[in-house]
Amino acid sequence: MSVQDWQGKRVTVAGLGVSGIPAARVLHGLGAVVTVVNDGDDERSRAQAAELEAEGITVRLGDGATLPEGTELIVTTPGWKPDKPLFLAAAEADVPVWGDVELAWRLRGPGAAPWLAVTGTNGKTTTVRMLASILEAAGLRTAAVGNIGVSLLDAVLGDTTYDVLAVELSSYQLHWAPSLRAHSAVVLNLAPDHLDWHGSMEAYAADKGRIYEGNTVACVYNAADKATEDLVREADVEEGCRAIGFTLGTPGPSQLGVVDGILVDRAFVDNRHKQAQELAEVADVSPPAPHNIANALAAAALARAYGVAPAAVRDGLRSFRPDPHRIEKIADVAGVAYIDDSKATNTHAAEASLAAYDPIVWIAGGLAKGATFDELVSKSTQRLRGVVLMGADRALIREALARHAPEVPVVDLDRTDTGAMSAAVREAARLARPGDTVVLAPACASMDMFANYNKRGEAFADAVRELPAERA
Repeated sequence: MSVQDWQGKRVTVAGLGVSGIPAARVLHGLGAVVTVVNDGDDERSRAQAAELEAEGITVRLGDGATLPEGTELIVTTPGWKPDKPLFLAAAEADVPVWGDVELAWRLRGPGAAPWLAVTGTNGKTTTVRMLASILEAAGLRTAAVGNIGVSLLDAVLGDTTYDVLAVELSSYQLHWAPSLRAHSAVVLNLAPDHLDWHGSMEAYAADKGRIYEGNTVACVYNAADKATEDLVREADVEEGCRAIGFTLGTPGPSQLGVVDGILVDRAFVDNRHKQAQELAEVADVSPPAPHNIANALAAAALARAYGVAPAAVRDGLRSFRPDPHRIEKIADVAGVAYIDDSKATNTHAAEASLAAYDPIVWIAGGLAKGATFDELVSKSTQRLRGVVLMGADRALIREALARHAPEVPVVDLDRTDTGAMSAAVREAARLARPGDTVVLAPACASMDMFANYNKRGEAFADAVRELPAERA
């Protein structure tokens, strides 16, 4: 859309926050008549509203349900659920609803950088950052943007000119991005998550699958997760767009996989039925846990779809270092390794984390968000030396352990004070033997005890550093 298209257009922005405020400012700068509506009316919201109103933007606090008169378009923050009264009123009035991603897509200028897009229940941020590292190693001007915390609006409208963007997209963002058409995209995996927002697993999967719509070069899927391949089959793509799988096993034609410790490409080679191109070694992936190797293969597939040379894949993976609290090794103490995977906030992520080590003392618990734990526990039983439980919904995990792993020692910490994590780490150290790994993979959200998963991981790391260097 041109600047002229926005002049005088009456736009309602739903929600303040990390995406709502930038969207309001961008639209106001384009000449739109902007009204921001927000459910909350707290001190922080009032301060944000005052700043926007000083710039000429109307803000209505404490009323996120009523459609402002004359609204021609709603731009929503990702967290607002589709069943909000505001959106029901918009549907009745035939007013379109866009997310911040849709707005960024529409505001791209001529010759804008193509998007290599990543979604999935787990592994999105790591894969996007791996992809950006590979693209940078290829000498391309790029950035990791989107749900990773870097605004797509800033990337699209800023002064920097990019060759290509590595874009992380959540299911929320995809729900509100009907016209997005990526160069190539991947759904890493699918497991129940955010079902309170989407309403069902089918609706959640459908929103994830939107990432494949209109792809021009490659739809990358997880060969071990049939649901992701099904989404590719259902997608309406451009003529010539290919389905590319990734697997931790030996790849078939049109797949990337692993052979004798080597990441190989049988998709983007001259003769994929007879040839395989070496990309990197498993040892080039840090850490080389199975699910992280899968992330690396997905990133490599997108980079290869964009034409990146094999050497850049290797160099990008070698230089990549994961963000904190993602299967991060904190220390070895008295022959026991301590791993912080506080980011494992759901059962699917925790399962991947536990599968990377054996034997394990597992620290788990927090807010379950409606999750059940039987499948996770049954798959991990043989690896468990012991379990330390903490947090509001720990009883759900304890009950699953009683059903599927009654012989595994369990310590149940009935406390939520600031010293609870130190106690959990001390109990884990008591259960562990030399050669074991203590893994913080909570399978739950953190907000019952900590501000966020970062603070939970920091508390774990601090507690590990307090342990005596030798066993008593």
